[in-house]
Amino acid sequence: MMFTGIIEETGRVAAVRKSQKAAQLDIRAEKILSDVRNGDSIAVNGVCLTVTSHTQAVFTADVMPETMSRSTLSRLKAGMPVNLERAMPANGRFGGHLVTGHIDGTGTIRQIRKEENAVWYHIRASEPLMRGIVEKGSVAVDGISLTVAAVDKREFLVSVIPHTSGHTSLPAKREGDAVNIENDCIGKYVERFLSCERTGSGVVTQEYLLKNGF
Repeated sequence: MMFTGIIEETGRVAAVRKSQKAAQLDIRAEKILSDVRNGDSIAVNGVCLTVTSHTQAVFTADVMPETMSRSTLSRLKAGMPVNLERAMPANGRFGGHLVTGHIDGTGTIRQIRKEENAVWYHIRASEPLMRGIVEKGSVAVDGISLTVAAVDKREFLVSVIPHTSGHTSLPAKREGDAVNIENDCIGKYVERFLSCERTGSGVVTQEYLLKNGF
């Protein structure tokens, strides 16, 4: 299943039913429910969830313990806005970047500041997450495809245009709020590939490439 990080609409949490480690969400929406079917995938704040039931105004999805522990969905309450995106159809356009809906972890909004028509978000994240974030690369924040404007060891910055602010839940965020982060999936595969199979010298050789099918 694949998403692009281009939010289709901002929905609202209608209800949250929590068990000890899992949860069930009811999300109120309009546009994305026009062709929804049970079993479809919908990204909720960047987290890929499966529609278990729906009406014309609300869909329901289960959230397993693994997802609750890795994302901000555990903090959702009735009435909160959430970013929604349906899985991309095979004939669709990649308006953003490749997003899987599998959250790598969470970050914290350290600072929000305006600069003319843009809004800057300074987001602090853990060292493992920061390794996969590069300047001018892509990152999904609460499911929104954004370009990294600057990065250091502890945080990264994104600059958000009015259109993105007007079509997502970002304006509801405040300094100190947590956000879901999904690093660029191509970068994650490259990092894993090299860390598992790197030669003793740390150099990718022709022999190494041939061994791995290149």
